[in-house]
Amino acid sequence: MRKILRKLLTLITIINFIGIILEGAATIDNSQITNVTESVKKDKLETIKEKGKITVTTPLKDITYFYLDPKTHKISGIDADIVTEIVNRLGINKIEIKVSPFSELIEELKNDDSIDIAAGGIYITPRREEIVSFTQPLYKGSEAIVVPTFSKINFMSDLKNAVIGVEKGTVFVTQAERWKKDNLIKDIEIFETPSDLLNAINNYKIDAGIVDSVIVKHLLLEDKNLLLRILKDYTPEVTGNVGIAIEKNDTALLNAFNEKINEMKADGTLYAILVENGLDKENMIN
Repeated sequence: MRKILRKLLTLITIINFIGIILEGAATIDNSQITNVTESVKKDKLETIKEKGKITVTTPLKDITYFYLDPKTHKISGIDADIVTEIVNRLGINKIEIKVSPFSELIEELKNDDSIDIAAGGIYITPRREEIVSFTQPLYKGSEAIVVPTFSKINFMSDLKNAVIGVEKGTVFVTQAERWKKDNLIKDIEIFETPSDLLNAINNYKIDAGIVDSVIVKHLLLEDKNLLLRILKDYTPEVTGNVGIAIEKNDTALLNAFNEKINEMKADGTLYAILVENGLDKENMIN
């Protein structure tokens, strides 16, 4: 009888010991689960919606892509109109602007956590895609040769004795330098802004200019005082697709933007925005 009693006591002790171990293990697991849950960061889209605003870095002085209209005091331009439409469809009420030079947009997006997207005529390139993600292309652009309305220049061959203007820091500088080396043009002049360049052509200070086709189409629509035309008999050498830059691996925000862009393509809104800004079917991406 004593032996049976001792065995029962031993068995009870073992059962209680196992219970303590299991209880401890369960406590540890619950603690770990809680800690993991608390450490998960909200994605940027969720944070944006909670704040009710999205922050965009843009040059803001580009009267084609993204600028502040002096008359309405509202952001305007091709990319501005597209971003505004996307944001409205996402239920976000406010767009906050952080002004940056065009050359620094990608780096600002990458390094400043307060910035959500970058926009303003940014061409999607392999080098930039190594640093940030891009939405699907919004529209396409290329260079255009611009001359005064009543210029005698009608063909590429007519540029041989011409002084050509280009904007500082653009790929068109390299293009013009190559043309000069190949004796396709006479000389080159560099300008700080597209407006300075177009005004110089308009005032016959230079013979022609290599200009972003998106910019010139928009400015010709907006400024009727510019007596300029685009050289029709010319095949562009530089083409590119424009997109909105989003922080690398910010999948939720990227997917949300792409979803709304697809909606805008399907219902015709995207094309309507392009036309309102002076573009046409040549700029549309199917």
